[in-house]
Amino acid sequence: MAAGDFVEHAEYSGNRYGTLRSELERRLGKGAGVVLEIEVQGARQVRAAMPDSVAVFIAPPSRDALEARLIGRGTDSPQEVQARLRTAEGELEAQPEFAHVVVNDRLEDATEQLIGVVRRAMTQRCA
Repeated sequence: MAAGDFVEHAEYSGNRYGTLRSELERRLGKGAGVVLEIEVQGARQVRAAMPDSVAVFIAPPSRDALEARLIGRGTDSPQEVQARLRTAEGELEAQPEFAHVVVNDRLEDATEQLIGVVRRAMTQRCA
């Protein structure tokens, strides 16, 4: 891959992630709305590359709730859970950078809020 092939890329919890610019542009070119599920570092890159993008921060209701969710998954060792929590603490401080914050306390409520943000953004772009 060449420089600029990704609209955003990041390393998160030891894994590398990214969004191909060509794929994003292909979908946007067809008039489709695109929702990216990315972390803070990637969101900053998208915002720099696409200033008219709509950024939504999905926040846990509390640190304790996040820790319980991570442990409940049973996919990470205790050390990995602690590393994820340290990363999350830094990311939670970035909430003011986002135009919208949705607290994922109840999945149904958070889903409705996110759908509302996306619908409003799509309506404004089409107007």
